[in-house]
Amino acid sequence: MPVTRKAPAPRVLWKGAISFGLVHIPVALYSATTDHGIDFDWLDKRSMDPVGYKRINKKTGKEITRENIVKGVEYEDGEYVVLSDKEIAAAYPKTTQTIEIETFVPANGIPFVFLERPYYVAPINKGAKVYALLRETLQRSERVGVARVVIQTKQHLAVLVPVGPGLVLNLLRWGADIRPWTDLPLPSEDAKKAGLSDRELKMARQLVDDMSAEWDPAEFKDEFKDEILRLVDKKVKAGQTETVTQPEPEEGQSTEGKGAKIIDLTELLQRSLRNKGGGKAKAAADDDEEGDGDEEEPAPRARPAAAKKRKPAVKAASKTASKTTARQRRAA
Repeated sequence: MPVTRKAPAPRVLWKGAISFGLVHIPVALYSATTDHGIDFDWLDKRSMDPVGYKRINKKTGKEITRENIVKGVEYEDGEYVVLSDKEIAAAYPKTTQTIEIETFVPANGIPFVFLERPYYVAPINKGAKVYALLRETLQRSERVGVARVVIQTKQHLAVLVPVGPGLVLNLLRWGADIRPWTDLPLPSEDAKKAGLSDRELKMARQLVDDMSAEWDPAEFKDEFKDEILRLVDKKVKAGQTETVTQPEPEEGQSTEGKGAKIIDLTELLQRSLRNKGGGKAKAAADDDEEGDGDEEEPAPRARPAAAKKRKPAVKAASKTASKTTARQRRAA
């Protein structure tokens, strides 16, 4: 059998709460993917020692120490603005341990190009009932929740999607990171202007129907990985192996946070609807109340402010927007 690395057991990557209105759902994030690709480690062929990353001055070719490295943002060719660690730290968004849902949109309203990285979301701290309520509501309304979340000091736009028995939090790319279609040589969206005949469209549709099937990921294999593992297995059986002693890995910092406390769900839903102050939603909440007229309405909670991305002034007007965006992302 080919040599494979056993996938690690699921572990909690982040703890916090989903928040919409006044409702909090304590949850934990788990990675929804696992990497089965091939890792080619660098080794010193003379000693079979692992080869690691070094900080090299690209001009002199010499290694430099950490204290001599500063961070800069290139605003035009060869011109940089240097930022201190303190200035960069001050620009980080405030950690809230909350998946703050800002709006609900149709489930098919977000193009695939925005999807970046999925995480499984599971309830913790007796949050199963309200978790199930959100999942069922999203499924029946055919909506998904657009939210902001801070993970390891970085703010992300995300979408909360009901999938089978659970919820998936899929990080989204920011709109500014998506290139427009306008510069591409695309055919007209009008079929006739694109030169397509009814007969061609009919035959193409028939071909698609003939090749159609239900999605089954098990039907698709990484052929490159399988071939490499076959070669590894062959060399192992032939005794063509080398012993490499790896250095001890550094212990990572815990990303766990405190769970949120749940109070009466019906009351939270009623109060959330009242805070919206609008027509049918408010009337529905008032009809469900039983003698709560004297209860004081809570003040709306302030949402965490979005991180403001500072754009350095660009002197050369000929610079393209895509190049500037790429540089800002590298600096972030």
